[in-house]
Amino acid sequence: MSKNVGDKIFKCLAIFASLLLVLLVISLFISLVIYSIPSIKKFGFKFVIDKIWDPVADKYGALPAIYGTLVTSFLALLIAFPISIGIAIFISELAPIFLKRLFSFIIELLGAIPSLIYGMWGLFVFAPLIQLKIGPFIQRILGFLPFFQGYPLGVGYLTAGVVLSIMIIPTISSLSREILMAVPTDQREAGYALGMTKWEVISKVVLGNARSGIFAAGILGLGRALGEAVAVTMVIGNFHDISISLFSPGVTITSVIINQFAEATGELKLSVLMELALILFLITFLIMGFARYYILKRIVKE
Repeated sequence: MSKNVGDKIFKCLAIFASLLLVLLVISLFISLVIYSIPSIKKFGFKFVIDKIWDPVADKYGALPAIYGTLVTSFLALLIAFPISIGIAIFISELAPIFLKRLFSFIIELLGAIPSLIYGMWGLFVFAPLIQLKIGPFIQRILGFLPFFQGYPLGVGYLTAGVVLSIMIIPTISSLSREILMAVPTDQREAGYALGMTKWEVISKVVLGNARSGIFAAGILGLGRALGEAVAVTMVIGNFHDISISLFSPGVTITSVIINQFAEATGELKLSVLMELALILFLITFLIMGFARYYILKRIVKE
């Protein structure tokens, strides 16, 4: 009888914890909507597609911030994803025991470094390299592309994307490593029994079974990049405009909120920043929802 009571208590606590998480997300969304109402009433949908940011005239547009957030985050994912998969494959499949422990420790250490340190490194070390060395080198090779035109200032979309990629590598590589190691050993041995080489086993058996999980790891890394604030604010240049060139300075949603929040004394400006936070919430929700749908779709097919 006592065992049944304990089971019921445990079940109730588990249900309460799950419902509490759902309620927290819903309450967060409702709070953002409530605080955003003055901005929504004044600007409507024009706020999302407008580029103007003039606090003196109380004219605000979120398009440059949305554009900068998406560009830097997807650029970070484009750089970090293949590197992270390579790290995960090396640790889980190729490295000897002592190197597995060493590289796992280094990855965990990178994940524990505060974002402020990444931002300072990006501003004082990487940004000058972009301006003086990397930027001119890229322009000599790919300068005909619109993505690499203009004078490299050091700060901008490219610098922010690279800094973000370094920050999300620990997340993607750690999760991918655990997913690869979870592939049953029997499947690897079956591949070897069929005459496959080690690389064929890795590419066809291991990665084939783990692709849905690796995709999810990449999306979680993208979520981290979308929400990063301090490091991006330090290296993106904070210029409220849109440019296709990756060398150009720009803004993200988080950088605008950080830079403008201390000066948001009026109700309208505070509401504008809250609406920016709401937009970021919705972007993250949509991306994560798409990833969840894709993974479930893959599972059903398999």
